[in-house]
Amino acid sequence: MRITVFFCSILLLVALSACNSKSESTSATSQPQAGLTPIDPATAGSISGNVKFSGTLPKAQQIDMSQDPACGNKPNFDESFVVSNGALANAFIYVKKGLEGRSFPAVSTVAKITQQNCRYTPHVMGIVAGQPVQIINADQTTHNIHPMPTASKQWNESQLPNDQPIQKTFNKPELMIPVKCNQHPWMRMYLNVVSNPLFAVTGPDGRFEIKGLPPGEYTIAAVHEKMGEQEMKVTIGPKETKSADFAFVNSHGVEPRLQ
Repeated sequence: MRITVFFCSILLLVALSACNSKSESTSATSQPQAGLTPIDPATAGSISGNVKFSGTLPKAQQIDMSQDPACGNKPNFDESFVVSNGALANAFIYVKKGLEGRSFPAVSTVAKITQQNCRYTPHVMGIVAGQPVQIINADQTTHNIHPMPTASKQWNESQLPNDQPIQKTFNKPELMIPVKCNQHPWMRMYLNVVSNPLFAVTGPDGRFEIKGLPPGEYTIAAVHEKMGEQEMKVTIGPKETKSADFAFVNSHGVEPRLQ
């Protein structure tokens, strides 16, 4: 009888402990994010600038797509270095430090990646963690989309011609996630997942602009798939616009990715 009472007491303690743990967990997730401050648009400023490239410019390699006639006969070149008059395209610019303690609304706008002529467009893209992403197959051939993050689990999924878009989310911030196609090995783009919407990707003119920054001191970084990352300190006052120019120098003869 004493043994039975003893075991009943142990079971009761375990049950109470489990209930307390569940209650604490639920409470933690239901509480508002205390201490986070939204950005006041009335005082927000901006940063704009150029990303330049100098040094040895690797020759863009033409991609042989003859393995799949459905890819078309439009010339397709490696996009590792897209440089025009010294301006570097496809550099991802983001706020590396300075936005701690700020809150941002969830982003519901669907970001879109298109597969057309057996290439990804855009080549470099940024999204906010949790933002939906649609992958569209505009080709008359089957693709197999294969993102390769290190902070999250990899996945790959086939998409037939005229299939509905594939929609996914990426919940963990990570820079320059390679996205390839298992059917067409030359297809590759880079996805940047960040915790806030204050980022930009340089266009063919190498320019970028980040709007909506509250007054403060920031570390702004520019990252390129082949040239790595650079950063600089920028201080912004209320409604102020600052410039931030980056310069990548290819002094080590970095070559484009082999296909």
